[in-house]
Amino acid sequence: MSIIIFALMLGVFCVGTAEIVISGLLPIVATDLAVSVPEAGLLVTGYALGVTIIGPFVTLLTGRLPRKALVLGLMGLFVFGNIWAVFAHDYQMLMAARVFTSLSHGTFVAVAFNLAATLSPANRQGSAMAKVALGFNMANALGAPLGAFIGQNLGWRATFVAIVVIAALTMLLIAAYMPKRLPHIEQTTGGTLRREFGALIQPSLLLVVLATVLAQGAVFTASTYVVPLLTDVSQFSPQAIAALLVVFGIGAIIGNFAGGRLADGHVMRGIVIVLTSLVIVLAIFWVTSVVPLLSAITLFVFGAVGFSIIPSLQARIQSVAHAAPTLALSVNVSAFNLGNGLGAWLGGAVIAHDYGVRAVLLAGSGLAALSLAVILLSWVLVDKRQTESAVCGAAS
Repeated sequence: MSIIIFALMLGVFCVGTAEIVISGLLPIVATDLAVSVPEAGLLVTGYALGVTIIGPFVTLLTGRLPRKALVLGLMGLFVFGNIWAVFAHDYQMLMAARVFTSLSHGTFVAVAFNLAATLSPANRQGSAMAKVALGFNMANALGAPLGAFIGQNLGWRATFVAIVVIAALTMLLIAAYMPKRLPHIEQTTGGTLRREFGALIQPSLLLVVLATVLAQGAVFTASTYVVPLLTDVSQFSPQAIAALLVVFGIGAIIGNFAGGRLADGHVMRGIVIVLTSLVIVLAIFWVTSVVPLLSAITLFVFGAVGFSIIPSLQARIQSVAHAAPTLALSVNVSAFNLGNGLGAWLGGAVIAHDYGVRAVLLAGSGLAALSLAVILLSWVLVDKRQTESAVCGAAS
């Protein structure tokens, strides 16, 4: 069980690293392929759009496949896409490889979360999903910096070779340790298109997806511009930034497990605690950002709170979408990617309108407050529906 969870976490680490590592290689890729840095930046956008738009359809079309065959097939597709990137001889070929690789991302992550939850006891599902979500934290804290280091010293293609090696190790672990069939899981997967789409349009589920977009947007409104915030407002030297980002990353890893533990006890209560904390922490960060020591401490807390939302919100999706949990988780993965884009855009708009980089913290806090309001509304709707069902059951 622990090795299967580790393998799934390693797979999430691979896809998470593949998505973001190109950001640290933009100048090198641009020079090698004779394009501008903004054009090279579209390689990030192309991947994200593939995850967001096409990912749920891949999940829908593969819903009836046995879980082991599916995760191996998706990781095989991922490996092929990254090998394609290694041998890309021009920008267009690399873009095609990036989009192709992204097709495996959403479904693999959704299946990994679903397997972690379903293979765990009911009171430990949040923690199991947090272990899988740790792959994303490690991608940010370890994968992206190491990938950039490899690319700067051995060339950007070597970075993709390293990703292929780790993905191949993931496949070996899954092939060796995951049972060929998981009857108690296989029988709950797949179904008619009407039933699966019907599961997706439940108001309570749609509200959770919306809350995910807003919550992730709140995190990225602040985190996208955290470096200029630390240098221009907190007055840290450029040499201190790397250490501060490590502090942020450590907070993110701790927060990931804390979010999982909160979801173990009571999913909705855990989400409310996390989102309320995010509203408060971002507002406090606005106050403390002008004092270097307090700014560094708040940065750590922001990392912890900001990254505790992933296991909490995914656990909520898992609990709401009984008819099509994997498809719903895939849609929520798309929601996280939409939140990334929303946050980066909102923070940029705040700065562009001359409110200053410090104001992105208040904008993020406001977005987190909207997410909290949406999640509370979904909680009310679920309670109302359960009460009506109980009344109907008693009457019959």
